[in-house]
Amino acid sequence: MSVFDELVGQAPLAEQLAHVAGHPGAMTHAWLFTGPPGSGRSKAARAFAAALQCEGGAAPGCGECQACRTILAGSHADLIVEATSETFIRVGRARELALAAGSRPTVGRWRVIIIEDADRLNDQAADALLKSLEEPPPRTVWMLCAPSLEDILVTIRSRCRHMRLRTPPVDDVAELLQRRDGVDAAMAHYAARAAQSHVGIARRLALNEQTRTRRHRVTAIPLRLTGLGAALAAAEELQSAATEGSTGTSSQESDEARATLLRQLGADPSARTQPPAIRSHLKEFDERQKRLARRQQHDTIDAALTDLTSVYRDALVLGTGAGVEAINSTEIEALRELARAFTPVQLLEALDAIGLARQRLIANGSPLLVLEAMMVTLILPRAGQGR
Repeated sequence: MSVFDELVGQAPLAEQLAHVAGHPGAMTHAWLFTGPPGSGRSKAARAFAAALQCEGGAAPGCGECQACRTILAGSHADLIVEATSETFIRVGRARELALAAGSRPTVGRWRVIIIEDADRLNDQAADALLKSLEEPPPRTVWMLCAPSLEDILVTIRSRCRHMRLRTPPVDDVAELLQRRDGVDAAMAHYAARAAQSHVGIARRLALNEQTRTRRHRVTAIPLRLTGLGAALAAAEELQSAATEGSTGTSSQESDEARATLLRQLGADPSARTQPPAIRSHLKEFDERQKRLARRQQHDTIDAALTDLTSVYRDALVLGTGAGVEAINSTEIEALRELARAFTPVQLLEALDAIGLARQRLIANGSPLLVLEAMMVTLILPRAGQGR
């Protein structure tokens, strides 16, 4: 067993990290892990952190000692994992991390700070980390994760050693689902391909029928866009589903967290009114929950747009006879119908429209307006006419 076992399709990188963990002279104090969604950036960082702290045998990262197990579980005393649920990591939090980086490890060899979404550091937050990244204490290690180098400020990435992860092969992801989760081969391969090798999404698709149903509704949208009314209805459906998902999954957790906060502050959670000092804490809590709900809504819509992109991509592949396997290989007839309705140029324009919608969402555009504008662009061409 090794802490690197679940780094799917990343054997060269795993070997390099294991070598560094076993040879202190090769160590660097700031690392940047980049790779496409689902490639395992944060898994690589945690596995490396476990290998650095490993108390096991000759090979670092045994996966069985207490240090390895607590690092992988996120409970090690010398590990800080910043996994924000908000749109940005704010400067106040960055300053807290920089301050924590200055303390010595308590039980392990290293104090490790992992920022799973370093691309969400705003400019002020990134500036607050610069000195600590450049001149950390001797036993502090920073590990930053981001989709690509371009998502990180030059001043940050120039201070880090870069480790690039690749998109795992579909077969490797399918094999992991079978070995780790007991998924049968056919379902594992379907989920791995539909998820475009994103391990987390593939697992949800393989194990959750509701997730598969939700994805099927999204991939069926293109052939439903027969006019303006259908386009606006599809946009509202996507936006409503994302809103319901973000509020539904978080409302109970929010109520429980609110009650816990009140008890910690010495207040009565059942009281109808709270003292002014308590109300200020509640106001900050409510604002944080609103940001969390917006982030969840954005992520849900973005996942749907990823699935929608795969449909137009597959139609383009079929329409041009590229000979590349379809992502949505179980829906070939629908893809062929879409390929007949659009020319290759129009399919490229559709892909551009989805990409523009994603950019507008990142820029905090109104989700419904962004989706409406995109859906109108995707309306099926009329029979015998161009768009």
